[in-house]
Amino acid sequence: MATATLPSDQISYEDLYKRWEHGNWSATEIEMSVDREQWQSKFTDIERRAALWTYSMFFHGEDSVTDNLSPYIDAAPREEQKYFLATQQVDEARHAVLFARFMREVAGEGDDTASSLSATKPELTWGFRKTFDRLDKMADELRRDRSKPKLAQAITLYHLVIEAALAQPGQHLIEESLTRRDLLPGFREGIGKVSKDEQRHIAFGVKMVADLVREDPECRDSVEELLREIFPYTAAVFVPPGWDERYISAFGSTLEEIYAYGAEAIESRLRAAGLDPQRMRVGLAFDVPADERARRGLAMLRAGYLGEPNGPVKPDSEVTGLLFDGLRRQMDTSVAPGARIQWEFDDAEPWHVQVDNGTASAAPGRVESPDLTFRCRFQDWIDVTAGRTDPVRAVLTRKIRPSGRLRMLVRAPKLFA
Repeated sequence: MATATLPSDQISYEDLYKRWEHGNWSATEIEMSVDREQWQSKFTDIERRAALWTYSMFFHGEDSVTDNLSPYIDAAPREEQKYFLATQQVDEARHAVLFARFMREVAGEGDDTASSLSATKPELTWGFRKTFDRLDKMADELRRDRSKPKLAQAITLYHLVIEAALAQPGQHLIEESLTRRDLLPGFREGIGKVSKDEQRHIAFGVKMVADLVREDPECRDSVEELLREIFPYTAAVFVPPGWDERYISAFGSTLEEIYAYGAEAIESRLRAAGLDPQRMRVGLAFDVPADERARRGLAMLRAGYLGEPNGPVKPDSEVTGLLFDGLRRQMDTSVAPGARIQWEFDDAEPWHVQVDNGTASAAPGRVESPDLTFRCRFQDWIDVTAGRTDPVRAVLTRKIRPSGRLRMLVRAPKLFA
């Protein structure tokens, strides 16, 4: 059977390397004296706070990816892939140098890279910290396991999630706002060069994932597993301090626009890599437009169903519907055809999911003769689905109490992935 031609097939690793040679630039030679003057004279207080918040996440992100790229080079099976990844590590270090210079020379945060990182660490969001903690863990996993499925997970996290779905929307936000106001000419020049580097990195990631999936079918499942795990964290990366949306509007944009940009970015890159998002059990509604997915994600974040724990969650019928819609989308219905699953909350209305003809549907209320029942506080279930609490620990500590037919109890971990 003929292999489908993907967008990633239109470029080679050798060509990507050539683009790196032609696009080399110096982070230390960019002039930032005008930037320093404009930072004080042209920016309002909220604009400086918003910029520092955004730029700090880029600074720490570039530093982290520089540190974590070495095991990727070791695990790459082909020399051409190793060579490109080596160039990418150089790029990431150069990006970190650019942001370190901005923090030190323009924003006055720290005297060297280490002190600038320390001074800006409080700016990092809960979602950012969780996402990059996972990148640290992924690098350690890749040192021990250089298999193609693990490498596919690592490339997906680094290139498709962090670079395409998170960094690119942020870069677009920075570039557009500074260009529109004609501010920070040196930093703006540097960000433009960073963006071109990242586009090259993302193209490599898409090609690499496509090749790995074709070479080893298990890679498809490993990518799906990684996306299920990481999406609850990435959804919270751009939540501004205290939900003060001036941190976004100061750039001339909205949270909805940023989230829609990211939602479109991950979908398009998955498709380019030969993966159909609508067939992936990751809990996201890829059958609706990106702006609707953004609205759903923000609704869950604002209601406390996702993101940083911030006190008790008050049940909301509409948002609970979104929660269970995501849950039924990530279920492997082949594990338990015809299953009826009940949630009995101590402090909220019951919900159930029913599997019929390979499709899972969710609705409020009770289902007759459930095969599996979960009893718990609503808050405890939210904490599990938001990635705040380990599900195994929640069961062992009796925060979540499953009961039902032995066959379903045994299959439950695979059913919910």
